[in-house]
Amino acid sequence: MFVQLLELESLSGDRFKAPLAPDKGERVYGGQYLAQSIAAASATLASERRLHSLHAYFLRPGDVDLETELAVERVRDGRSFSSRQVTARQSGREVFRMMSSYQVPDASPEYSAHRMPDVPPPEAVALTYNEFTLAQTGEATWHGFDRPMDIRYINPPRARGEAVTEPQLMWMRIPESLPDTAHVHDAGIAYLSDSALIDHVMLPFGLRWQDANFLGASIDHAMWFHAPARADEWLLFVQTAEATGGGRGLATGRIFTQSGTHVTTCTQEGLVRWVSDGRA
Repeated sequence: MFVQLLELESLSGDRFKAPLAPDKGERVYGGQYLAQSIAAASATLASERRLHSLHAYFLRPGDVDLETELAVERVRDGRSFSSRQVTARQSGREVFRMMSSYQVPDASPEYSAHRMPDVPPPEAVALTYNEFTLAQTGEATWHGFDRPMDIRYINPPRARGEAVTEPQLMWMRIPESLPDTAHVHDAGIAYLSDSALIDHVMLPFGLRWQDANFLGASIDHAMWFHAPARADEWLLFVQTAEATGGGRGLATGRIFTQSGTHVTTCTQEGLVRWVSDGRA
């Protein structure tokens, strides 16, 4: 199912039509725009160039029932680096924009200031993120069930009202065998990275992103890819609420392979607003 999301229809002039969202919520899942934009940009590049960073903005809520057109701008192609801008539109209205940079693979000394925490293996973690979400909302189902991802929540927060500042830990993967194509796995990791990152900015206040009187939305998303990794193998997502204020919250995430390699760092800022106090 995930690979089908990346099967873009080629139009003229570096434009593509993207498949519809598999889930039918109120808005298109932001990770889908990230993944499909990576696929579109990669289609205009030499195969040896690897994605090393992206910076994206969610400009308007996407409609799950409307087609999305992706337009790629070839900003620059140098000897070692390429830059691409991807714009997503629905019915002529821009909903998403991403700038990404690609590099011919090179060698250098490797270092990371962050080490993978000691966690149980994924097969020992039973609670899924879907189950956690349902427990927070009290609903019988939610549209995220149809997304092609498998997420296991290692240390879910306890009762509401209790401040939580420790990093939130999740195992995650795309639950299907993916082809040995670099951009597919980069797209898969980007797709997964938007699943829960901004949710945690409410935890220091003992609140939940899913609370009925809370209105939240992703504003922007940035990623840096330090080393190759497979999205169809288990990855540990270590997520931290960094700061809130001014009606916004910022979270960071670090992604590790099961062997402990730090492969990706990401950040996301989101809207923080309550509907009960008249500000929404």
